[in-house]
Amino acid sequence: MTARDAARAIAAGRVLVGAGFLTAPALAGRGWIGEDAERPAVQAIVRALGVRDLILGLVTLHVVDRPGVAHRTVATCAVADAVDFGATFAARDSLPATAAAGALAMAGASAVAGGVLAVALRAR
Repeated sequence: MTARDAARAIAAGRVLVGAGFLTAPALAGRGWIGEDAERPAVQAIVRALGVRDLILGLVTLHVVDRPGVAHRTVATCAVADAVDFGATFAARDSLPATAAAGALAMAGASAVAGGVLAVALRAR
């Protein structure tokens, strides 16, 4: 698998997660923040996050074959994932333990993978 293939796979996953957060915020959000995802105000925030991820994923898929742009776009996604990791880590004591652990694992792995891929794509 090439760096571009891996970036495509992560971007496709981001599109799916974003679409899930956008269309079913209570269900999708429960896996990250627990029962608070049932609250309408929280669902608005989850939807906004979903749109962000949907757009980032689609943009990445659009530019992944463009050498001058791909690495910057993948790096931008990695920063967003690092912020998600930091925000979840800061709130972990207020979140269900299993949900926090899963979100930390996903956001952390995505941030690291995105950083590595951004470097690999820059070299091409």
